[in-house]
Amino acid sequence: MKVIVIIPAAGLGTRMAGTAVGKAPAKQFTEINGVPVLIHTLRKFVAAPAVSEIVVALRKAEAENFAPRLQQEAFRKPVRIVEGGEHRQESVANAIKAVSASPDDLVLVHDGVRPFVDNETIQHVIDAAAKHGAAIAAVPAVDTIKQVDRTADGAVVNATIPREHIVLVQTPQGFRFAVLRRAFDEAQQDGFTGTDEASLVERMGHEVAVVMGSPRNIKITTPSDLELAEFYAGQEARKYVAG
Repeated sequence: MKVIVIIPAAGLGTRMAGTAVGKAPAKQFTEINGVPVLIHTLRKFVAAPAVSEIVVALRKAEAENFAPRLQQEAFRKPVRIVEGGEHRQESVANAIKAVSASPDDLVLVHDGVRPFVDNETIQHVIDAAAKHGAAIAAVPAVDTIKQVDRTADGAVVNATIPREHIVLVQTPQGFRFAVLRRAFDEAQQDGFTGTDEASLVERMGHEVAVVMGSPRNIKITTPSDLELAEFYAGQEARKYVAG
């Protein structure tokens, strides 16, 4: 059984830039300790023993610029670049078409800007996806969750949702190849765009298992996230030197 990782990284990252697109690098290319966020992410999956190969979806111009940096890493596992789309779902669909896999092989989809995923989380998702056909990493909600109605003046609360029924979803999300391919095919036929890969699998009635993620598995979206990322990266560097 192969485990293939798809990393959609074609986003423009305007919230990170805080300025007009083109005046700052997209968040996946922003550097942490001199290394692009995307490289940090790739290193985690290359180091994961169960992973067989990795496919990265990038915009064409960014792929050309990133290829030399990728070659510098000299990764010991295959890491390929495919052209990304205008949105995440299209990027993942392009990657699915580019891979060679049997129906029972596993595909993990992971955000390019979650560079602190650990091998334990990766392996737990793999194990659950192998058992259930679909699995996601998530952490429990700790804040009170309110459902609101939007009004002309802002919003008003109409319900409080019990926290025990809520999780905050992370990546990787893992699937049997046949399950994921069918979900994408049906979504394309119906013109449906989901918020993540699991939402496409859910809509066709397939069970999606949940495994515990990690509070450190943050998604770098804003400048404040980058500050925390630099702190985490410093901790990892010190741990590596000490070890």
